[in-house]
Amino acid sequence: MATIAGNYWRRELDEKLFPVTARLYETEPGVQVLVHSQRPPGEPVAEIIMVHGLEGSSDAGYARSLAQAALEAGFAAHRFNMRSCAGTEHLSGKALYHSGQTSDLLAVLQATKGRAPVFLAGFSLGGNVVLKLAGELGETAKGLIAGVTAVSTPIDLAACARRLQARSNFIYSNRFLRRLKQRVSLKERLTPGSFSLDGLARVKSVYEFDDKFTAPAFGFGTADNYYATQSANQFLERIRVPALLVQAKDDPLIPFDVYNLPAFSNNPWLRLLPVDHGGHLGFVSRSKPRFWLDELLVQWMEKVRNKVPADLVL
Repeated sequence: MATIAGNYWRRELDEKLFPVTARLYETEPGVQVLVHSQRPPGEPVAEIIMVHGLEGSSDAGYARSLAQAALEAGFAAHRFNMRSCAGTEHLSGKALYHSGQTSDLLAVLQATKGRAPVFLAGFSLGGNVVLKLAGELGETAKGLIAGVTAVSTPIDLAACARRLQARSNFIYSNRFLRRLKQRVSLKERLTPGSFSLDGLARVKSVYEFDDKFTAPAFGFGTADNYYATQSANQFLERIRVPALLVQAKDDPLIPFDVYNLPAFSNNPWLRLLPVDHGGHLGFVSRSKPRFWLDELLVQWMEKVRNKVPADLVL
């Protein structure tokens, strides 16, 4: 129920007080990604780049409500769209996105970096992307990123793909699969020869889709190899900036035991905040503040920005 409530609950974002600017970033030849940005009055105290989940976009409710909270706190808010998302299929040639694709985000991060500290916030698949990028950068991340937050993150892609196939997740699986099929079909119409659609109608799961389309398109070969190489769990030990992971134990799409990793005790830069209830991106309270997660994330970023000792951050 929390997952469904979080998805459909109306999120307010004041676009009159904080006008939206749409900007395209060329991240590699022939590939552009779309970012929707808003700024507070005056100089921002910090910047936040938000990354959506599987088949989402910058218009996702969780991105809108976090943007509102961040703007009210004096942050500039940038809602990043992965390549081919938010109606940009025609701007990325034959390319789609995948769960570990960090190059586009890195390009935008480098273009965004100015005097104010920059935070990354990833949701679901976007959480995998921001954590993986922080781990890939290692010590060099300190020159680009002040901190990273990841919410409802499938840090073990294989385990989460298996969980998605459970009968109880039929609604979620079908929704993701339908949208993925629509996207690859559209890309083939826009750029003929990008994909062979033979057998697309027979694909019955996200795993099968990744095995037939995603993995071969990016040179991973198989879905198993794609998941093994692109999961954030193997990059957590290398993270060298403050990182907060928020995960509900009742998440229907992510088995909580994927978080039973030595990295959370070995790496002092990591902080796992487990909560009993919240589903998948469904952190909605019956009383105010309705979207308590937004306030928590912004407060954490403010404390990191002000260099509050790590043990006092939460």
